[in-house]
Amino acid sequence: MRRPRPRPGKILLSVLGVALALVWVFPVYWMLLSAVTPDALLRSVTPSFLPVNFTTSNFESVITDSGFTKALGMSLMITGVTLVCVLVFAFFGALAISRWKFRGRTSFVLAVLFIQMLPAEGLFIAQYKMLSSFGETVPALGLNSVLGISILYTAMLIPFTIWMLRGFVAGVPAELEEAAMVDGLSRTQAFVRITFPLLAPGLVASGVYAFLQAWNEFTTALVILPAESKQTLPVWLRSFLSASANEGINWAEVMAASTLIAVPVIVFFMIVQGRMTSGLVSGAVKG
Repeated sequence: MRRPRPRPGKILLSVLGVALALVWVFPVYWMLLSAVTPDALLRSVTPSFLPVNFTTSNFESVITDSGFTKALGMSLMITGVTLVCVLVFAFFGALAISRWKFRGRTSFVLAVLFIQMLPAEGLFIAQYKMLSSFGETVPALGLNSVLGISILYTAMLIPFTIWMLRGFVAGVPAELEEAAMVDGLSRTQAFVRITFPLLAPGLVASGVYAFLQAWNEFTTALVILPAESKQTLPVWLRSFLSASANEGINWAEVMAASTLIAVPVIVFFMIVQGRMTSGLVSGAVKG
């Protein structure tokens, strides 16, 4: 049996796809290569696209930097608090607009969409003054605090997360709960045992979105966390640039630090990627 000859259009699309993949992958490869290359060699006129004089000294310099460990702790705490708060509030918000009809429901949905469109840069002054006033009475909610910036991140991420979860909640028929209630379960038991497991992929997909946004956010953290000891990892990475006036930028250490910052994201994604894939596919077909 003769195999069908590949069509020219299909070959062209395959070549284009490979070229786009290389463009996407090359910056990551260059970051990893630079992280294991001595800085002096990295500054040479003729760059090498293969590992030469492999070294781990760049990673050792970053890990032993006290600023890195402090920033790592801040990023983990802020991202953790934000992730939990976003999922809890967004879940109940999505549940409310998907399952119940109440006065003002349409206005609430429109408000969710409108808030999502507001540029974050236009809110910096109001957010700074709000947390500054909070800090006068409750320091734990003021500037340079984990809870303070977590509140801002939660408010920033909730609208889109509600919109994501709304599709998943609407895709689970209420008749499943009603059937479970006929079999003797209470409404709470039916929801916990029947509906909630079906929403797990949506919660994972929404959680990944919230995690990435909180972990990589820079500008709000730069404004709300002015103290050097309270910086998050993206803001701490800027310290390499501030030292450039007299010493020059150590690009090898910058790339090593960038690689270490990406590690928690990769680990988190590997843990939940199975659930996330099914969640994204479900969200694409449920209204």
